[in-house]
Amino acid sequence: MMACSAAPTQRGFTDVHGGTVRRFLSGAGTSSTSRGAVFVTDHGLSSCTWTSVTDDMTGKVVSLSAREQGMRSLPEALPEIARLEDLAALDLSFNLLDDLPADLGRLHRLTELRLDSNQFSRFPDAVLGLTGLQVLSLYRNGLSNVPSGLGGLREIRVLNLAGNRLSSVPAEIGALSRLHTLDLGHNELTDIPPSLGDVTGLSRYLYLSDNKITSVPDSLCRLGHLRYLNITDNRLTALPERFGDLASLRELRLYHNRLTGLPRSIGALRELREAHLMGNRLTGLPEEIGGLADLRELRLMDNRVTALPDTIGGLVRLTRLDLRNNELRAVPDAIGRLDRLTHLDLRNNRLHELPPTLAALPRLEKLDLRWNPLALDPLPAWVSSLEQRGCVVLT
Repeated sequence: MMACSAAPTQRGFTDVHGGTVRRFLSGAGTSSTSRGAVFVTDHGLSSCTWTSVTDDMTGKVVSLSAREQGMRSLPEALPEIARLEDLAALDLSFNLLDDLPADLGRLHRLTELRLDSNQFSRFPDAVLGLTGLQVLSLYRNGLSNVPSGLGGLREIRVLNLAGNRLSSVPAEIGALSRLHTLDLGHNELTDIPPSLGDVTGLSRYLYLSDNKITSVPDSLCRLGHLRYLNITDNRLTALPERFGDLASLRELRLYHNRLTGLPRSIGALRELREAHLMGNRLTGLPEEIGGLADLRELRLMDNRVTALPDTIGGLVRLTRLDLRNNELRAVPDAIGRLDRLTHLDLRNNRLHELPPTLAALPRLEKLDLRWNPLALDPLPAWVSSLEQRGCVVLT
């Protein structure tokens, strides 16, 4: 029998996005790791390369990777892997796998399993026995459903099921009380399961982009610790009135939907720093928008906004305001209170005049006024004063 070749690795392995090298080691911080090699006997597998990380104190393998090896299957009995009882991380991404052997369910200390970019059309049963998993990624497979048994993986912190064919997720997802990052983007979801609101520990990221979602359930507003929410490229027409209960949100991405308005409670998102709302059907903003005192970026291009409330002057930390491709007929004087504004884009609106208070913006670096019916010949004095300060004014 042919032995697979083995190669050394650094202390960890690169995640699916090719980003930070991560370590998932038993006793991390109390023992060191070293480069090592694990030779896996070929039981019908084509020759492949496995890389490993070994704990220096115990001599046991804690991380194993066989990415991009063209593997079509793992044998039902692969004793060399099954005996690695201290294995904490296993990466089989970018292969051609469509199932996993039951023996993998014996890896009870496994905390990270990456199966990205394979050919799984059904959720592998062996995964449901790995009750110690903290990170599970099945990004970009062909999954059409997820079993209710997923709710038994109570230790999961990071779950990535993006890029599949899911039309729904089981209600049992609400039992994943330790989950802090969830990616369900690029699927075929038509709704958000109400039970997701039970995952009150969901605090870092919730990705629901590129689906067919038409509404946001009130229960989602119970995620009071969530900092990043992305529901872009869906079919939303409205947001729940309780949306402001998402009090910890720092970044909100809702672009390319069908929103016609925003709830008044949005003004309660006091920690919000970025709001990406472009490509909707918004005709205006609620007066309560002025409560977003920590907002740095507000992107509203490609909507139908006809006017801005005077309360926009309350966005005292705003640095970028993009209103291009709307139906604005006027800009309120209050915009002159945005002392930190560096970029203001008003292209392609219906503006006939502008408030001279724009000249009071001390940090403005770029003002785009193109494609408006403005009378700027000769240039008003306030425009000249901006240019003299180094602001680029495009007319």
